[in-house]
Amino acid sequence: MENFKLIAKTFQGLENVLAQELEEIGAVNVEQGNRVVYFEGDKEMMYRANFELRTAVRILKPIATFEAVNADEVYDAVKNIDWTQHLDLTTTFAVDSVVYSEEFRNSKFVSYKVKDAIVDFFREKTGKRPNISVATPDIRFNMHIAEKSCTLSLDSSGESLHKRGYRQATVESPINEVLAAAMILMTGWKGECDFIDPMCGSGTIAIEAALIARNIAPGIFRKGYAFEKWKDFDPKMLEKIYNDESKEREFSHHVYGYDQDFSAINAATQNVKAAGLTNEITLAAQPFQKFTQPAEKSIIVMNPPYGERISSPNLLSLYRTIGERLKHQFIGNDAWIIGYREETFDQIGLKPSIKISLYNGSLNCEFCKYTIFDGKMNDFRAQGGVVKTDSERKHNAERKHLKPRHENTRMNDRGEDYDSEIPDYIIRRHNEFMANQAREARRNKFDEERESKGDNDKPRKNFRQDHSHGHSNYGGEAKNSDNRRFASQDKNNFNREGRDRKNNNFKNDFKPRKGGFPRRDRNN
Repeated sequence: MENFKLIAKTFQGLENVLAQELEEIGAVNVEQGNRVVYFEGDKEMMYRANFELRTAVRILKPIATFEAVNADEVYDAVKNIDWTQHLDLTTTFAVDSVVYSEEFRNSKFVSYKVKDAIVDFFREKTGKRPNISVATPDIRFNMHIAEKSCTLSLDSSGESLHKRGYRQATVESPINEVLAAAMILMTGWKGECDFIDPMCGSGTIAIEAALIARNIAPGIFRKGYAFEKWKDFDPKMLEKIYNDESKEREFSHHVYGYDQDFSAINAATQNVKAAGLTNEITLAAQPFQKFTQPAEKSIIVMNPPYGERISSPNLLSLYRTIGERLKHQFIGNDAWIIGYREETFDQIGLKPSIKISLYNGSLNCEFCKYTIFDGKMNDFRAQGGVVKTDSERKHNAERKHLKPRHENTRMNDRGEDYDSEIPDYIIRRHNEFMANQAREARRNKFDEERESKGDNDKPRKNFRQDHSHGHSNYGGEAKNSDNRRFASQDKNNFNREGRDRKNNNFKNDFKPRKGGFPRRDRNN
């Protein structure tokens, strides 16, 4: 079969990982762009890219490239295409547009012009027009305009490829499956040791890790692809790719996921079961404060709260705990952490060997590697320990030549920069939590003193003392002005640790994929 040009879209910062994936599955003329990777292949390669790539969002097949300086030129160029090769009157379609141009500032207007051109082509040729379906089109087109350069493509994926099909339940702000897979691939881990996510949420990172370790294609759970509705669709070719297990491998180690939120563990359990990975993944409810040294060689990849969408009343203390647990309970292993704020990374108290800029949604994050060793760095190196690999040194050197990102600025909804240091409410919650902890410690100490003196029968309220300021604290009201705002607060508002999650229950409506061949049972 003849090769043709294809485009794989991804998130910013993942282009290099996606390019490596494409080369591994046999794509040729692979070239990286901004949030895209260009490559060439035949129809089987297009099917395989949709089915096997872990870091692609969608796969596009260009059908026309041209230059245009106004909407009329776009209309004329699109109308001159022979649309009978791609559509008929019974086929519904939709058009998405991405525009980076001074001439075209409204992507929806561009989409309307493309739709009008396609409809007018059929109206003039047959006297009838095809139907448009925005929600569930049979075929979706993608128009990309960069200044004067226009590329019109067929969307072969349909629903975004990050929607694997195994997610049955979720929690607040789950990490994207494509980003999770990319982070794991960036570590270089492919199942050589145990894998741990100590803040697993709904289990996305753990599941993606198990899929990588077993080399199971992420498309195994998908219900279908857009190219299955194309005129030249080859169902036997897709079935052959779908049922090919030759690349899968055994996984002799294990994946562990922990979270202090029971609702998150329940969601993760549902997702792991839907993915058929219960033999590879063990889940347990456990706060990171109780994390202990694993018995086997392990790697950690974790996504702790940033204090944005998911906040914690003791956010800064949480990051200090992360550093303390890693330093004393993860010796001899590597930990990778994605985070948003430099201030929170500073609380970890460990120096990363590499920092990689990634976007988690709209947040410009850092993905940092920490090599954990016992003792001093000079002694560790003298014993043959490696803190930074040659590739990591090269990455850090290249990073220094790039324009430094603005750590404390981001865009608001109007595109204006604004100061984004740790919000006041996070600092306030942290201070309130620490004050409450101190008050509880003083109360416990005073109760112990009373018990040792045999004063337990006397009313406690007559003997409560705020020892830190030397004022009597009758009835629980602090006389010191600095503590007055804490006295009336319910301590239960501030004694939560780690993530603050909501349990969102979704109906389990997972069904086998369409297309005539049933989804393989991953548990067997």
